[in-house]
Amino acid sequence: MLVLVTGVWLLGSSHAGLDSLVQLEQVAAERYGPETAERVRRWRELLEDLAGEDEQTQIARVNEFFNRQLRYQDDEITWGQEDFWATPLEALDKGAGDCEDFSIAKYVSLRKLGIPDERLRLFYVRARLGGPGSNLSQAHMVLGYFTDPREEPMVLDNLVTRIERASQRDDLTPIFSFNSEGLWPDGQAQSAADPTARLSRWRRILEQLDEYGLDLDQPIHSTPE
Repeated sequence: MLVLVTGVWLLGSSHAGLDSLVQLEQVAAERYGPETAERVRRWRELLEDLAGEDEQTQIARVNEFFNRQLRYQDDEITWGQEDFWATPLEALDKGAGDCEDFSIAKYVSLRKLGIPDERLRLFYVRARLGGPGSNLSQAHMVLGYFTDPREEPMVLDNLVTRIERASQRDDLTPIFSFNSEGLWPDGQAQSAADPTARLSRWRRILEQLDEYGLDLDQPIHSTPE
């Protein structure tokens, strides 16, 4: 039986932001066409609306947006390969993604809303299939949002759409977590590695975001008048 122990989830020790999303909308139109550009526009407008809102509102609406905007689809169908991590732009172009794509899109969105990297982690987990007595599980990814480094995270998931504390998700067993700054094996308080060195798919995501001009350290502070 897979059991999630709360303690292992604990954290270790402008206008320019808006302009980058406008630029991304233009990139979407040029690379993928008007339908994708429209999806990116809806994403941009969501973030504009959420700029300045409290974080609980931000995480709830970002979680809802991508859970509704993207349909779940296996990478073999979407990309013709076993495991592909998509940027938000790539996922919005397809209108589909798997758990990594949902989690990455939510992570990027919350970074653009000004939530610092140290309070967001992408968690690679084992997700139990079936009831509490089931021994079946599958690899899965969720986004963890920490209100405080000393507390357990809230879990943003595409399978269970309500946002719950990690202790409420006894169907998930964390294996490791990462963000732009570090990589943490299960149970370790200190980062054990450079995530871009260990995770080539994550390195590609960050490189693509940089190519798009989407600076995660430049959040949206306000909407244009």
